[in-house]
Amino acid sequence: MRLRIVDAFTDRPFAGNPAAVVLLPSGPFPGDRWLGQVAAEVNLSETAFAHPLPDAPDADWALRWFTPTTEVAMCGHATLATAHVLHATGAATGTIRFATRSGVLTATPAAPASPLAPTPTPTPTTSTSTSTSTSTSTSTTQPSGATAMTLDFPTAPLTPLEIPHGTGAALGATPLACYDTGPQVGDLLVELADEATVRGLNPDLAAVARLPHRGVIVTAPARTPGDHDFVSRFFGPASGIDEDPVTGSAHTALAPLWSPRLGRTELTGLQVSARGGRVRVHLRGDRTLLTGQAVTVIDGELLTAPEAN
Repeated sequence: MRLRIVDAFTDRPFAGNPAAVVLLPSGPFPGDRWLGQVAAEVNLSETAFAHPLPDAPDADWALRWFTPTTEVAMCGHATLATAHVLHATGAATGTIRFATRSGVLTATPAAPASPLAPTPTPTPTTSTSTSTSTSTSTSTTQPSGATAMTLDFPTAPLTPLEIPHGTGAALGATPLACYDTGPQVGDLLVELADEATVRGLNPDLAAVARLPHRGVIVTAPARTPGDHDFVSRFFGPASGIDEDPVTGSAHTALAPLWSPRLGRTELTGLQVSARGGRVRVHLRGDRTLLTGQAVTVIDGELLTAPEAN
């Protein structure tokens, strides 16, 4: 059984967010214990498992995502990685429909488009980085061997919150505002003063894990708007992810935050983790399009046979 590691939201190896992708034979998923053990062994922010659904009327592939410690309901970069593998290997062509915990997600090839701006050379941050839906994905091959995809995700509903007790101390910075991101994303969105503050964070991860959300998204406007409009980072130690390099699902909350302020529905976010990554967003009401690139860096063999529950 093949196991591939794909760097997502980047046009080059060793940047963006790595996800493992395991394509399984048709039939039920293996047992949750085995799926969790594989994800823990790989020890990336997410491992995606997919199998074909030859007889399903409304989906072509079933898709699930696991962190090293738990299953998640929605994951952007591992969806991008899975669509990339299916297109790159010829396992699927045309429109791909994924059955997931967040509904049926679709991935559709598009006509060639202008390439994305290259992922910038990562700028080291002061925090250690170990690495985090009806969806349409659009694919174009880039000269580097990467593919560009556009994922169509539900827009996260933002609800302003009183700043949770301990948030500033946990982050080591003063929040300007906080938002709940709804049940599918499930994270606390924290607005900070400026790009330099976001880049310089060195949070108390144990304190972040005690905050009343799955994880924490921090964001600020770009220092000098140009190749990006806003910056972000994501911390999810309660889910086994100290810092996620590039978080697709977070951008479904960042798009509705920044779009009305900047007066545009199409923006580019730069996630300023140590690896770095770029996500182009297009806010369309209750849907958010996320465009990024992906490239396979490892193609190996998983030698342990799947186990049933």
